[in-house]
Amino acid sequence: MKRFNKIYILQFIFIILSAFIMGLVIDYSQTGSLSFAFTNATSTFPGMYLVTVLVLFFIYIGLFGIINRFFYSTALFYVVFLIFSIANRLKVIYRTEPILPSDLMFLSNIKELLTMISLKLVIEVAIVLIIGIGICIFLEHRFGKYLLRMKWQTRIVFLLLAVLSLGSFYSANDEGSLTNKFLTKAGRSDFTANLIWETNSNGPLITFLTNVRVNVMDEPKGYSQSKIDSIVKKYKKEAESINKNRPNSNINKQTLIYVLSESFSDPSRVPNVKVNTDSMPNIRNIKANTTSGLMLSSGYGGGTANMEYMTFTGLAYNQFSKSLQSPYVQLVQKQTNPENITNQFDTKSAIHPYIGNFYSRASVYKKFGFQTFRNINTTGDLALQYTDTADGGQYVSDESSYKNVLWQVDHVKDGQFISLVTMQNHMPYTNKYKNSNFKVSGSGAGKNTKQVENFSKGISLTDTSTKEFLSKLDSIKKPITVVWYGDHLPGIYDGNSMEKYNVAQHETDYFIYSNKYAINHGYGTKKISKNTKITDPNGFIALAYKQMGQKVTPFYAMLTKIQEDEPAMAKSTVGNSESLYVNKKTGKSISYQDLTKKQKKLMKDYKLIQYDLTAGKGYSTKAGFTK
Repeated sequence: MKRFNKIYILQFIFIILSAFIMGLVIDYSQTGSLSFAFTNATSTFPGMYLVTVLVLFFIYIGLFGIINRFFYSTALFYVVFLIFSIANRLKVIYRTEPILPSDLMFLSNIKELLTMISLKLVIEVAIVLIIGIGICIFLEHRFGKYLLRMKWQTRIVFLLLAVLSLGSFYSANDEGSLTNKFLTKAGRSDFTANLIWETNSNGPLITFLTNVRVNVMDEPKGYSQSKIDSIVKKYKKEAESINKNRPNSNINKQTLIYVLSESFSDPSRVPNVKVNTDSMPNIRNIKANTTSGLMLSSGYGGGTANMEYMTFTGLAYNQFSKSLQSPYVQLVQKQTNPENITNQFDTKSAIHPYIGNFYSRASVYKKFGFQTFRNINTTGDLALQYTDTADGGQYVSDESSYKNVLWQVDHVKDGQFISLVTMQNHMPYTNKYKNSNFKVSGSGAGKNTKQVENFSKGISLTDTSTKEFLSKLDSIKKPITVVWYGDHLPGIYDGNSMEKYNVAQHETDYFIYSNKYAINHGYGTKKISKNTKITDPNGFIALAYKQMGQKVTPFYAMLTKIQEDEPAMAKSTVGNSESLYVNKKTGKSISYQDLTKKQKKLMKDYKLIQYDLTAGKGYSTKAGFTK
């Protein structure tokens, strides 16, 4: 190694200062306020800020150890963490969530991901990064020969320090571990009920690192084989009682279609938002004449696959561990024969007019038992039949998506299960439609008035094509039932406080529709009114089976009781509770303490079964609970 001189000292001073500066930048990406980030760093949570700085320092010297060129290491350090900060800021704005390890799956689809972000922002960021990288390259060529060059022994030490600092977070959530004790002494806040609060306190980088290792679900008190056996016995009796009034025993005689309508939600129902004309008159009429209501979403601006997971499995997202942010990516891929509604059908197919591996759908659908999955990447016999856009829109239109479903219906003689996840109304909403007369006013839209207007136009296109889709289903001479729902609101209502409008901004629209043949031949119900005003995605299986007059398994008998007797539930993003519970009659949020003794007992059964099916021993499956 060269003689240690003043230049080397200045290099390390620069590394230390960079760690402090980047720590503030990362914290700013979470709070959106430099003064708030500075206050957190200097007085409110100084310990956690220093931990962030320490990790950044070790990462920086680790990069230096690998590359052994100071300015190249500097360029890589700043590029990585500036991109991390920008991504975190965008996710907080649009989804009220920080960046998590499960989000790394999107890197395999970076090209498609960039299309969902403002082109202006992408260009601005690219220019800044290119200029910064260019400066570092110039400085390395001009002054690199005067800077520190390390021998391999020192480089290995620097790399090991970086690896050890990052690897130590594997045990961060283990009570009593060295890392856990260290973070606790540093002032780590463990707001298990609220991820955003925790990140505001601990910082996005520490939150990211402490969520690398996933705990699917905490074991409920009293979990044992004998306890599960008693629950199975209880709901076998409940199933027998329910099935006395259900005429249909063979689900494969019916066709059940799930339609997840991307971001569909009534813009006129959002507080402090006024739209000059109704964007969904047809769906409003459909809802008035069939089983319908509002769905309590566990997402805002995103989280599509999580809602999809709940509708397939009947399991509640809010009952999982906080670290489980994507059941598709973090749970299903590790399971063998995961319980889901497709297990009840002989023929099952999925359609999504976008790339197939977002949220790892291609592999997850195989795990779920789907025999075909048509998306824009599939070719040959699995190719989408229709891929047109609508009125200058960016994505495949809902009209085309519905045509693909109708094609699938026509190509199977008997009953089947079909899942459609649409794409037409996905962000960004800066893409103007050619013909739009929608005007939006009110403080709720904030700076995004034009985006809400574009979104409203997209909703109106969905409204028209949905009416036509149901009309065509009514002409088909076999029983068909559709579970249709919006997965979440778009993250464009930045004029509203989520704390104040938490329930309203997590409510989307849903309906369950049986075609004429189903109703006329005893396979469908016109309208169920009881306990339908507001529900959750995990309640759709129970509602669909009730709509279809279909006999239930013991598991579905339990889901029926949950849907009928429990409040609607969702993952909470604000407040001091991990779960958001909403009274199905009043539409108002309630706390767990407000539940009756009977409701708490039912909720306990639910949690025990959910744990058993996902993280436990699977006692209920062996006992025939799901068949």
